[in-house]
Amino acid sequence: MTDLLYSQDEELLRASVRDLLTARAPASAVLARTETDELYDPALWHALAADLGAAGLAVPEWAGGHGASWRETAIVAEELGRSLAATAFLGSTVLATAAGRSAGADDLVERLASGEVTAALAIPLSTVPGSGFPDTVRHSHETLTGTVRNVADARTADVLIVPALADDGPALYVVGAGAISRTAVVSLDLTRPLTDVTLESARADLIASGAEAVAAFDTALITGAAMLAAEQLGLAERCLEITVEHLLTRYQFGRQIGSYQALKHRMADLWAGVTQARAVARYAAGCVADADPDAAVAASLAQAYCSLVAVKAAEECVQLHGGIGFTWEHPAHLYLKRAKADAIAFGTASQHRARLAELVDLPAA
Repeated sequence: MTDLLYSQDEELLRASVRDLLTARAPASAVLARTETDELYDPALWHALAADLGAAGLAVPEWAGGHGASWRETAIVAEELGRSLAATAFLGSTVLATAAGRSAGADDLVERLASGEVTAALAIPLSTVPGSGFPDTVRHSHETLTGTVRNVADARTADVLIVPALADDGPALYVVGAGAISRTAVVSLDLTRPLTDVTLESARADLIASGAEAVAAFDTALITGAAMLAAEQLGLAERCLEITVEHLLTRYQFGRQIGSYQALKHRMADLWAGVTQARAVARYAAGCVADADPDAAVAASLAQAYCSLVAVKAAEECVQLHGGIGFTWEHPAHLYLKRAKADAIAFGTASQHRARLAELVDLPAA
């Protein structure tokens, strides 16, 4: 049975990441960056990925990492969900690292673990685990041609891991940023930009083919879904916190609005949902960390539940803040946009429920 409790080391890691994000990426700074062309803060990424070592937590020491696991990586994802700081964590530290590790691309993984370079997995962010290997990019004559839309964290990535169909079947390739064309996409989530990636006879290096490539691709998606659930958990927890703080300090008609029974019940319901989300998110992270055969089930279960809780928490945050919750200056709208965008990343809740039915061999009604 996977231990769902946080260890002392995990809590120390959480404290370090939270202190960094509080100092370097407060809500005002995150909002200010959404209004500029410099959404990503290179200094913040270096401090998080290299100085704190967050980029190499799930990478073994012999491969240049810190020899922790995806459980520790999930702690960082939770804190980034609370902060909404724009980083390449999901695309590089989660998706690309998971794919690279599974494919045996040790040199690339070592560079990713050091924070020296960032990478992105060239798939639409809405790709559902188990939906099959992508066919939008083709390999011919040692080059790649095709377009991949809505790729997360590809805007500033140094390299891309590209799933493509070759003459002999599925394969994974590494492509340098200079060989691709990138077009920014207007996305709902202002703190996680999406990019359309176009490859026109781009030179590429093969890292895996056949069944190995398919397995690495599936591993990356399952890992991504589990880590996204941790992010959604952190987002929901933060929305609950700031909403409760507001209810305890806001007065109307001479009475603390948090004293009204109807609002107490809404917060109690949300607290129960967040607590349950923590359990499924922790279970998913534990299964991925242990390479448990139940990882696919755990990741889909986490996505089916956590995405709905995150959206509910963000909606309550906006509504119960009253007029200020609808203003641009308050971060509530950023949480709602991230929650809504995350709810369709790696598949919707309904898609994951359908996938769960397949995984546990549950026939349709």
